[in-house]
Amino acid sequence: MTRHILSGLLTAAALIAAPAATAQDITDLTASEAAKAIADGKLTATELVDALIAKTGDDPGNVYISFDSEGAAAAAATADERVAAGDELGPLHGVPIVVKDNIASQGLPTTGGTPALKGWIPAEDAPVLARLRDAGAILIGKTNLHELAFGITSNNAAFGAVANAYDPGRFAGGSSGGTGAAVGARLAPAGLGTDTGGSVRIPAALNGVSGLRPTIGRYPAGGIIPISATRDTAGPIARSVADLILFDTVITGTGESVAPADLNTVRLGVPSVLTESLSPETERLFREALGTLEQAGVTLIDVDISGELDLAAKAGFPIALWEVRRDLAAFLDASGSGLTLEDVAAEVASPDVKFVFENLVLGDQAIPDEVYAAALTDLRPLVQSGYAEVFAANRLDALVFPTTPLAAQPIAGSDMTVSLNGEDVPTFQTFIRNTDPGSIAGIPGLSLPIGLTADGVPVGLELDGPAFSDRHLLALGLAIEAALPNIQAPE
Repeated sequence: MTRHILSGLLTAAALIAAPAATAQDITDLTASEAAKAIADGKLTATELVDALIAKTGDDPGNVYISFDSEGAAAAAATADERVAAGDELGPLHGVPIVVKDNIASQGLPTTGGTPALKGWIPAEDAPVLARLRDAGAILIGKTNLHELAFGITSNNAAFGAVANAYDPGRFAGGSSGGTGAAVGARLAPAGLGTDTGGSVRIPAALNGVSGLRPTIGRYPAGGIIPISATRDTAGPIARSVADLILFDTVITGTGESVAPADLNTVRLGVPSVLTESLSPETERLFREALGTLEQAGVTLIDVDISGELDLAAKAGFPIALWEVRRDLAAFLDASGSGLTLEDVAAEVASPDVKFVFENLVLGDQAIPDEVYAAALTDLRPLVQSGYAEVFAANRLDALVFPTTPLAAQPIAGSDMTVSLNGEDVPTFQTFIRNTDPGSIAGIPGLSLPIGLTADGVPVGLELDGPAFSDRHLLALGLAIEAALPNIQAPE
């Protein structure tokens, strides 16, 4: 096919025995399973890459901006040669991955989902991608996103709306919608997104997969088209918690293994403010999940974080909207793209994103310096200390709540508002309602699938843990994933 332009770190969880690979189930393998099957000689990287290329076809769901079938096939052939030669293999050897197209990739365009950057081909990988490739991963494609990562639907006017893995008429979530849809639709075992206010966890939840937002600063930020240095982070999206652990292990270089937590010792806080005003199906699935966790031994504690949410609401947008003016301009200047912030803004295609840049970033409604300074130095520390106090006072392992108040909605007509319990509500604010506060605090968040609605689309459950409790949060995820029922793959 032609190119389309539009072991030492393996954790215990990654050593899951892989089933014998067949033509029927090969694209269902998780990254951990695929890595083991390739290392054991039960599967070749070429077989897996070829199967994923064939399944992707012409990409009717606008999942990809660049699909590098030629480069992936060549990398797979090299990976197979190394297996045959008995070389030492990395923990992701031969495993195809996808990466959101705001993460720099050597030799492929990195567009940020915006027209002005269509021609920018970075000279080197972003460090977060370089670490995955050094571990043996094969980049098969760059995924579509909400333009410049400024939204949650991934309805991109320049590159098309990303279709949900379970229902092509519904949106995939965002802004990492392409990665979420690719992993959910079995077009790739796992991939990377980025998360400023929910952009890894929301598409993971809406596409029936798992996503991790790490504690801010744990993952390298270089080479990623930014919104906010204070709030941005890369994060993995995968179909198992074992895969999230594997990615986290490779990216952070940690050697510690992760075993499932003992749910009989786990205390989870249930914040009522994040569990109200849910759609009926989200409410049903969330309550069923809580019941399952209680039966498994988890202690649930009602907690009040309304004060922290009020402070976060005042801090979040001023930080992001002020910092994008500084951080994106600096990134463009250092990237060699030859573009300025004004150049990029002038070519923004999506109406919602264009409004933000013309009015709230570069226009007369831009955040004043003093408002930003107060949000960053006064309000955000109060949010962080407030969360820390809630965790400590209640001896919590994590907070638990629905990732989003409702499941994926129709692409058509949902750019500005969606219907929730008979009321028209703003799409963006509604879908980030539960994920945004933890992002502002900089704490880790993990989204897990908990079931399908009556009309067959996924719902996610989120766990937010104390700062730098990421590995314990993943241990919780392993145990909770095992306790919850598996959800059906998309047809």
